Amino acid sequence: MATVTVMTQPAMPKATFKPIIQNQNVKRKLQNISFDPKEHLTYEQPKSVIMMKDIGYSEDTGISPVAVSEPFRLFSTECIQKFRDEALSDQVMQSCSFKSNLAPCSVRGYATKYAPFIYDAWHDPDTLSTISKIAGVDLIPMMNYEIGHINISVKSEKQASEERAAIERERKSYAEDEGIAGCPWEDDKPVVGWHTDSYPFVCVTMLSDCTNMVGGETALRTGNGDVMKVRGPQMGYAVVMQGRYITHQALRALGAQERITMVTSFRPKSPFLADDTVLTTVRPISDLSQVYYEFGRYRLEMLEERVRVQLKRLREAHTAGKKTDTKALKQFLEEQDHFLQRTNEEIVLDENVVAGHQPELDIPNEKTLSPPVEESRSAKRVKAA
Repeated sequence: MATVTVMTQPAMPKATFKPIIQNQNVKRKLQNISFDPKEHLTYEQPKSVIMMKDIGYSEDTGISPVAVSEPFRLFSTECIQKFRDEALSDQVMQSCSFKSNLAPCSVRGYATKYAPFIYDAWHDPDTLSTISKIAGVDLIPMMNYEIGHINISVKSEKQASEERAAIERERKSYAEDEGIAGCPWEDDKPVVGWHTDSYPFVCVTMLSDCTNMVGGETALRTGNGDVMKVRGPQMGYAVVMQGRYITHQALRALGAQERITMVTSFRPKSPFLADDTVLTTVRPISDLSQVYYEFGRYRLEMLEERVRVQLKRLREAHTAGKKTDTKALKQFLEEQDHFLQRTNEEIVLDENVVAGHQPELDIPNEKTLSPPVEESRSAKRVKAA
């Protein structure tokens, strides 16, 4: 009898970081609260929104002319504390934490089972309306698995203290040499390496106190090859970015013991808009069965709606005695064939996925630019097809 070898997905590398979580009294106080947009959504309009054309991309790149927003207030302090309570619980950290070559510690795929407050917050109509307004296109959460993805970077109090001391020395030295106050300190080492996101849009929310933090910016690769830094958000503040189409990285934050961000991904609400989603960066740090189920389901639901509308048009034209538009029909079928091929390509067999290894782009350091703001005071609207 022939011997059959069964190959299974390698065990996911588990992160060993332990974030600095609020005390148990606070956790007990927040235990029974539910998300209420009137209390927990504290939105303040961003001062500016940077457009794709501002950073050297054509306006028709992606699903919106919007590239990235300036940090804006989104959630209340109590809301952030509840986010931390759920996402950083012992149960979640033990069951849903991962590490990879791009990020030392991430927590994902927990919201549906362990975090009802976080799940409700990102599905709330007011939250979605706010994010969509900034993005310039109606958005919905990418998949439930991607709600509230957490990136964690922590260090000891000694390390943080030494960083603050070094920053202060640089500040004094700069003031003495240049005769002006300030701090030219820059640290270009990333927390998360160069990459493009798997999904069209992300909303990055800060869960850490940034009082003593220096750095922590997001570096963007512009269309002409330069690197532009965008200021990081404060606790309770967020940034919306069309990360699928912009190469970027998260730079290190100095002087603080922790930097914890929550990243929720979004896709167009309309099934008739382009969906360039890939699973490249998420396959190695995911429960493949769950991700493939959610990805396959929503892609087939998109196809189902597209076919339903096309079939209705075909029937109505025939009933009205019109000649069948052969070219239009063939174009529709070719587009859906391509859509299905792309879907199939992203569903890689489990045994061919290397757990914990995310592809990183090899991009040399370039000069940095300040973000342009002249033509980015408000996000443009994009009408769904």
